Amino acid sequence: MTDTRLPSSVGTPTHASEPYQPPWVVLADPSRDRGRDDVTIDRRRVLATMLLGALAVIVLVGASGTVAARRLAERESVNDAAKTTALLADTVVQPALRDDLLTGNKAAFDQIDKAVRDQVLGPYGVRVKLWTADGRIVYSDEPRLVGEKYRLGAEEREVFSSPVSRAEISDLDRPENKFELGQGKLLEVYRPVWTPNGTPLLFEVYSPYDGVTERTGQLWRGFAGITLSSLLGLIVLMLPVVWTLLGSLRAAQKQREGLLERAVEASADERRRIAGTLHDGVVQELAGASFSVASAAARARSVGQPELAEQLRDSSGVVRRSIASMRSLLVDIYPPSLAVSGLVVALEDLGTGLRSREVDVHTDVDPDAAAALGEEQQRLVYRVAQECLLNCMRHAMASTARLSLSRERDTVLLVVEDDGQGFDAAATWAHPPEDHFGMRVLADIAREGRADLRVAAAPGWGTRWEMRLRPEADPHPKSAG
Repeated sequence: MTDTRLPSSVGTPTHASEPYQPPWVVLADPSRDRGRDDVTIDRRRVLATMLLGALAVIVLVGASGTVAARRLAERESVNDAAKTTALLADTVVQPALRDDLLTGNKAAFDQIDKAVRDQVLGPYGVRVKLWTADGRIVYSDEPRLVGEKYRLGAEEREVFSSPVSRAEISDLDRPENKFELGQGKLLEVYRPVWTPNGTPLLFEVYSPYDGVTERTGQLWRGFAGITLSSLLGLIVLMLPVVWTLLGSLRAAQKQREGLLERAVEASADERRRIAGTLHDGVVQELAGASFSVASAAARARSVGQPELAEQLRDSSGVVRRSIASMRSLLVDIYPPSLAVSGLVVALEDLGTGLRSREVDVHTDVDPDAAAALGEEQQRLVYRVAQECLLNCMRHAMASTARLSLSRERDTVLLVVEDDGQGFDAAATWAHPPEDHFGMRVLADIAREGRADLRVAAAPGWGTRWEMRLRPEADPHPKSAG
């Protein structure tokens, strides 16, 4: 018995009972392709990707540039603040110091206070403190801090032993900085100074952090101006190059597709020539030979040679079977003329040709659906059906196939399905094996005919092809058969 299991609309596998629906792969979609230029679409997509990539680079460069500019600005601002503080310590503070400041002498306090307020505070500093080595504040422009004692940090204590200028972001949570709260982020710079008798004090200045922010903006503007203009210039220069390359690539792709299509057409022409030669030569000669052998068998029987007559009759049967096989082969090589026989007969002949190859083909062709198609559309349906059925025999290793043509509302639907071994349709469509462009050619044929073509297949689950097209008005509709 012939195995008649089919994918059942690609729903039942040939080797299991659970339902399964391989994903559809759309090869041609007229609603998506109509009125659109493939070259423009490809170029726009690539250019959009390029611009998005450039935008991402600009954002990345901008973000990293901002971070780098801020760090560089902080470093430069800290260095500038350290140099300024050292200059103020040497030229303003230390000359105004008196030894009796340590004992709380008012005149000594007023002298340093005047120098600080006149030449340190204002645009540069918002707070000044003078510390002893044991953490006591002997002077500050904030009187409430004078006389208070706090624990000095390790960096501040180190300044007494290593006379250098140090700078850092002020920690306003420390208790000695309680009166600086509310003044925003501050930069803290300190260095040693000495009273006339050589007693070391820690000179500490707090300045607004706005200088760092302003410097960051200056550095970033300079960095961004050069970098972004360079990137934009590079993009502008690359756009025409990319545009030209895409045009060349698409032209080469179209040329390759055209060569493939011409190869298919050349193959059809060659099949037509071979079929004509066989039909007019070998088949006719075999038919004549069959009649001659049959006549010879009749004469042998009439003259009393039954054994010879039987042999001749057997030979005549062999010749007739060879003629039948040859005619089936002719149907495979080149179909009957659609203009003479019609689409229904042509599609049924396709099934007949595969049945001789041990593939059980079921055909269900609606004559009204065939008659609704124009001449070019009938050729399209036949060509796609022929290619799909040949794939059933050549690649799918199918035992059963089904071909149907039906009318659904305002469209005609062609379905070709088999119970063969199937294949990975999505992977084959995305990356066709070398020298295997069957799917691409079918897609191009369907696209040119404004047909919707898709395939559902998976390894071990059979294959189902569907092509849907809208009938075109035809003043000379073809006969159904």
